[in-house]
Amino acid sequence: MDNKDYKKQLLERVIKFGRDSIKFVDSLPNRRSCWVIGDQYLRSSTSVGANVVEAQASSSRRDFINFLTHGLKSANESKYWLILFADIKDISQIERQRLLKEADELAKILGSSTATLKGQNKF
Repeated sequence: MDNKDYKKQLLERVIKFGRDSIKFVDSLPNRRSCWVIGDQYLRSSTSVGANVVEAQASSSRRDFINFLTHGLKSANESKYWLILFADIKDISQIERQRLLKEADELAKILGSSTATLKGQNKF
């Protein structure tokens, strides 16, 4: 796969993750705990894609790495909020687990990409 295809697939994946996250938050029960955690999760999960888009439009290698790093941090933060949802009743635990897996995979992709760009073998 060439670099152009990789960028396109990553972009499609983070956009899908953002859209799926919006649907998940919209399906949460109307309780204060869900509002607070849902708001934080929505911000972090949609930030992953926003940072990937910014990275792809960056004007320098340094900016590219910085935006991917911010995307990585947002993916990791999203995992935290999804873990907190584990004990909340009346939500789709299957969907929560799927989103958690996707956030983890995106974090691994972004972590590997930033490590490669920085010339590191381990992140």
